[in-house]
Amino acid sequence: MGFVTRNAYYFDAPGAENTLDAARFAVERAQELGVRKIVVASSSGQTALAFRDAMAGKDLDLIVVTHAVGFSKPGEWEFSPEAAETLRADGATIVTGTHALSGLERAISRSPRLGGSSRTEAIAEALRRTVAVGLKVAVECALIAADQGAVGVDEEVIAVGGTMSGADTVCVIRPAHTAAFFDLQVREIVAMPRNR
Repeated sequence: MGFVTRNAYYFDAPGAENTLDAARFAVERAQELGVRKIVVASSSGQTALAFRDAMAGKDLDLIVVTHAVGFSKPGEWEFSPEAAETLRADGATIVTGTHALSGLERAISRSPRLGGSSRTEAIAEALRRTVAVGLKVAVECALIAADQGAVGVDEEVIAVGGTMSGADTVCVIRPAHTAAFFDLQVREIVAMPRNR
């Protein structure tokens, strides 16, 4: 039996203050493993810009996954148009898709006529509560990126999520399409908040 030893980082608390370190750890692990794509959740564009800066000159591909249009307000996209323009000019791919671990299910659970949570939301809540909110986000972003064709399901990616804003969870994931969710593998947790 073989094994490898790699660094893992544990933040004292979740939150945006961990973003720059998370970006550094993501780039470090990508280079260690020869992984080319870093998938980052970013609702406004600020986290994506921080990762773009950390990845500068490193021959890595930035895949930014954003909230779907209408996530917070009907018809509105939360992502900064200026950030989108800057990121695209620097070669980043921006993917906007429906949340794979809520989407239509949330419409059902929030409905006063139907009510109740769903199996999909139970999976999301299990990831949030037993490991970290950022892990749920990273897994969901890997699913969305695979569904949009931005990453392959036969390659490892570095996937990054956060708690509310910024980035605080970094992991190595072999993605899957949402319809094949249980084929997704979280292969390494590089960084996460220890206390949640």
